[in-house]
Amino acid sequence: MDKRKLEHYRKQLLVKQEEIRRMVARSEEDGREADREITQDLADRAANSYTKEFLFHQSDDNRRILNLIQEALHRSDDGTYGLCVECHQYVQAKRLDAVPWARHCIECQEKQEQGLL
Repeated sequence: MDKRKLEHYRKQLLVKQEEIRRMVARSEEDGREADREITQDLADRAANSYTKEFLFHQSDDNRRILNLIQEALHRSDDGTYGLCVECHQYVQAKRLDAVPWARHCIECQEKQEQGLL
């Protein structure tokens, strides 16, 4: 991959990384806020519990994406960015445009989703 294209993807990764870090911090704060609310009503406690569970799940998903972004940044540093981590073929440009932290080409991603990798 040429340096200009690599730099383009690297900037996208850094922007997305910062965006998700802000979202994680906001979710954590919202979760702490939900813990501070003292509710007497059973329905309010159930809603509060649901909110905390939702925020935890959302934060977990965001942390997973942050890890994938960090891996992609490491691959950009070591010169393997844009190569499928499984078959070592180039990841399609359209895929990287949509998901710059993609680890697999489309074919290997489909295999992974089917449990074949």
